[in-house]
Amino acid sequence: MKAVIIGGGISGTVTAMALKRAGIEASVHEAHPTGGEDAGAFLTIMHNGMDALRAIGADGPVVENSFAADGLELVTPDGRTVERRSFDLDGLAGPRTLTRASLYLALQEEAISRGITFERGKRLVSATSGTALFEDGTSAEGDILIGADGLHSIVRNLIDPSCPPPRSTGLDVVYGYTTDTSVPQAPSLYRMVQSLHAFFGYTSTPDGTTYWFARLPTAEGVRSGLSAEEWRSTAFAAFDGEPLPAAEIIHSTGDEVFGGHSYDVPSTPVWSDSTMVLVGDAAHAASPAAGQGASMALEDSVVLAQCLRDLPDAPTAFAAYERLRRARVEKLVASSAAVSSGTTSDRDRNWLYRHHIEWDAKISAS
Repeated sequence: MKAVIIGGGISGTVTAMALKRAGIEASVHEAHPTGGEDAGAFLTIMHNGMDALRAIGADGPVVENSFAADGLELVTPDGRTVERRSFDLDGLAGPRTLTRASLYLALQEEAISRGITFERGKRLVSATSGTALFEDGTSAEGDILIGADGLHSIVRNLIDPSCPPPRSTGLDVVYGYTTDTSVPQAPSLYRMVQSLHAFFGYTSTPDGTTYWFARLPTAEGVRSGLSAEEWRSTAFAAFDGEPLPAAEIIHSTGDEVFGGHSYDVPSTPVWSDSTMVLVGDAAHAASPAAGQGASMALEDSVVLAQCLRDLPDAPTAFAAYERLRRARVEKLVASSAAVSSGTTSDRDRNWLYRHHIEWDAKISAS
């Protein structure tokens, strides 16, 4: 069997590595000319995401390019810390924080070292029976086609032209970085601040660089096309005058500010047909509130490879993969949406973090 993977981001790259480990040939085809797109964002790979990487022996490069996240603190609008949570779960390897660009680069370099081929500048326009046709007139042949092409997936629409579009979460998300060590630090933990009008979180690296994000309620399209300075000013204005460190941290930040509107995909009715299947955000994008988008994509990649390894044909494997994944990921999307809207704090996340994938476990069709 040969797989053509559309999308060279997190899920596409790890799917290729998992398939390789399962003895299945795969090539990765990426629309962008270089790796590391969406470079401004940072993320945390949680316990379950690191577990998925360990299942295929790919956790090392992530650990080497990241720093530990040991827990979080919740801070109220008046500046009081009302809760502290540890990420230490009975010896489970804890979360790791890194920029999205660093994660892409680390995973892609690892995949290339394992003999996986990446083709860049390959924007998918159509596909039939495992054959992908690209905008530049070239094509790629395979037995199956895997859509790892993210939130605005082309493969999703090829499988089901009537599928619902991504849904606005009603939030703009702004990311920034400051090297000013005089601002309040949060070494190896996330300090999460609920202000009167918005939400702010930050963490500090071992060298004192502070990574921060702000979630700003707004309608879709209101702030499209803003420059880095405009995003910084918008985020600053949301917290200015409050007894919180957010405005101080934002004010200390230079040009490393990146923003955009946030979307999710609550449910994709059809995940596959006889030769095509979805992984990661192409199937189930979540708002960033739960910090699980990347980790869920990593789980998908490994489970799909197990199903293709153990089951007799692609349709049977796709059905088993969806059976194993759909309820879990849709629960996560709903939970993350509730956190974003403020209707729940979702304090019990052990059902997320303790998820374990045993690579050698045999997958059955039912």
